[in-house]
Amino acid sequence: MSTDTFWNDVDRHLVRYGAGFTPRVIESAGGSYVHDSDGAAVLDFTSGQMSAVLGHSHPDIVRAVTHAVATLDHLFSGMLSRPVVDLAKKLAATLPESLSKTLLLTTGAESNEAALKMAKLYTGKYEVVSFDRSWHGMTSGAAAATFSAGRRGYGPALPGNLTLPTPNAYRSPFRRPDGSYDWETELEYGFALVDQQSSGALAACLIEPVLSSGGIIDLPPGYLARLKELCAERGMLLILDEAQTGLGRTGHMYAFERDGVAPDILTLSKTLGAGLPVAAVVTSAAIEQVCQERGFLFFTTHVSDPLAATVALTVLDVIERDGLVARSAELGAQLTDRLVGLRDTYEVVGDVRGRGLLQGLELVKDKKSRTPADALGQAVTAACLERGLHLNIVQLPGMGGIFRIAPPLTTSDEELHAGVDILEASLKAVLAGR
Repeated sequence: MSTDTFWNDVDRHLVRYGAGFTPRVIESAGGSYVHDSDGAAVLDFTSGQMSAVLGHSHPDIVRAVTHAVATLDHLFSGMLSRPVVDLAKKLAATLPESLSKTLLLTTGAESNEAALKMAKLYTGKYEVVSFDRSWHGMTSGAAAATFSAGRRGYGPALPGNLTLPTPNAYRSPFRRPDGSYDWETELEYGFALVDQQSSGALAACLIEPVLSSGGIIDLPPGYLARLKELCAERGMLLILDEAQTGLGRTGHMYAFERDGVAPDILTLSKTLGAGLPVAAVVTSAAIEQVCQERGFLFFTTHVSDPLAATVALTVLDVIERDGLVARSAELGAQLTDRLVGLRDTYEVVGDVRGRGLLQGLELVKDKKSRTPADALGQAVTAACLERGLHLNIVQLPGMGGIFRIAPPLTTSDEELHAGVDILEASLKAVLAGR
């Protein structure tokens, strides 16, 4: 099939579901690269959809999937297999003692749906609090807790969804007299608004430890601990969505470990499957027991699928065997140094933030005004692709100049620096062509 025919078929037969498609036909992928129909190798600094922590076509994953498909891939949802139980046991061993019960699913939105239903059933309440730049999925409950996009044109969302201000240190108006960011006052203010709006039925707070689609916003140290206290005061459960931050991505096995604060419910997806559809909800025995007694129902087609469990077990094994959590921290330090160097060199690089191998770089028109530079972000993205680097900018109004940089944990030092070199060359070329 010619490239022209391919794109004609795209126009005729595919539903468009978001931002425009990348103008390359991808034929294969391996390691840190994807390869297009012209034979060009493109460094993948998004790990697929921010998921492929082991890179593409990792040999251990290939072997595991091949064996599982040939022997035990899918069962009736009421049947159990050894991989599912082995995975639950292995996950529990990586987590605080309080998080011991696992529900195995397939997508991030699905895991957040299950977690929200669990929290509502356990508390007997229905209100959910999330950040005003949140993204938790596209199904009904997850979408109702998503405030960064997709709220217009579809009718009313589920009732009871309230927001907290996103703790964006770069742009927040909450400042101390010396100009430093006052997240404590901002958080207290946010909960005062929540309390004012609540009908008295606060069930859960659902957040990411590092907002990704919201612009790579890292919670300030101390924020998560105070947030959990405020939730506990109101009888709310704290749900952490670690779809993108879990399994070594931030330089810790789980992002919440930096703060020493365990959630009541943890959701995992993207990174747990290393690019394949795997997700999980992990909670305490006490919460699971109450939910079971009250008739918790989440009986789906692919719940407890052995193929998903086999993939996730392999991902955990490889991360442990190859020391990829420490590797992420090491590479992340190198990435931070390079990005800070860009910030210190270029007037249009306003901010650098994030942790480990999940970092953001925000382009602005100038450092003084901090005006978002969406058009510049799009131009630099296109220039990077021409030079062999795929980067993702946040595809939301006013955030089109924020790059999400998340290469695989298996990326080499040379690949990491080659990618940043391409980013800088592209930025220079775009600025020179203005």
